[in-house]
Amino acid sequence: MSELSYTRTGSGEPMVLLHGLGSWRHAWDPVIPILAEKFDVIAIDLPGFGDSPPLRPAQGRDQANPARPDATEVSPAALASAVADLLNELGVATPHLAGNSLGGWVALELTRFLQPASVTLLSPAGLWRGRIPLYNRLSMLGARWLCTHAEGLLYVLVGNPTGRIIALGQTHGRPARMSAGLARASIRAMASCEGFDAVMRATIASPYQAGPPIAAPLTVAFGSRDLLLRRRSRRLDQLPADVRIGSLPRCGHIPMADNPSAVADLIRQGSRAMAASRVIQAQADRPRSRAEASATIQGPRCGTAGTPGRTCA
Repeated sequence: MSELSYTRTGSGEPMVLLHGLGSWRHAWDPVIPILAEKFDVIAIDLPGFGDSPPLRPAQGRDQANPARPDATEVSPAALASAVADLLNELGVATPHLAGNSLGGWVALELTRFLQPASVTLLSPAGLWRGRIPLYNRLSMLGARWLCTHAEGLLYVLVGNPTGRIIALGQTHGRPARMSAGLARASIRAMASCEGFDAVMRATIASPYQAGPPIAAPLTVAFGSRDLLLRRRSRRLDQLPADVRIGSLPRCGHIPMADNPSAVADLIRQGSRAMAASRVIQAQADRPRSRAEASATIQGPRCGTAGTPGRTCA
């Protein structure tokens, strides 16, 4: 039985939300009420973060399922495997997926275990080449050190808007808009997560590598004020060629609190792309009349919105 903690609210098609490194499911709280109007929203604490215990070591691969990753390494694939187990227990087979930072990487890995209805990536990690850029690594380690060694000072600092800009300006585009309570909860999540070090070790030299083709519509967006993932961390070579490129103006690396409406709109647009593809497929599958079968229609091919690209500026 899965030990992952999660919050579930709303009704409709299932929508799974995955947080970033050093964060927890409540980072999605500003967006959840909007999404819950149309979706059955499931926000999950990844193993070793928030209220979820870390992955338990195991010897080698699961012999009953060799496709499962080595549980001795807390890689994004291993985290995705744990999420897949939870969703299986909940009876969720074809969810919409939305992930931020590490959660975006986990969402990509999750497509190896299930067929999602759509995938939306907000400033996803893992899209660099080779080893993790030193700037990214030092930034995350520095944030972790400050939260664990100066938690009390940070609590005081984020009590006012100017302090939130100083403390959270690298990861948030408009930190002054955050409540002091949410800012303090974010600091506490980073300070207390047991899985941080293991995930950092597992991702230093192993970026995301594409697996089987992702059939679901996939959208990726980086905040215009994302100061953590620079250009070399935004290579889209491993993503499908028809990836939809979204926009999150004035948002940072963690955009949910910067502009909840824009984030929710981006996710809903991605989910509607799946609905549109279902209509197109239904029209293609219906029996055609003899006249329709003999007709040749000239014109532009149907495509997804957005502009495909190999690097997001």
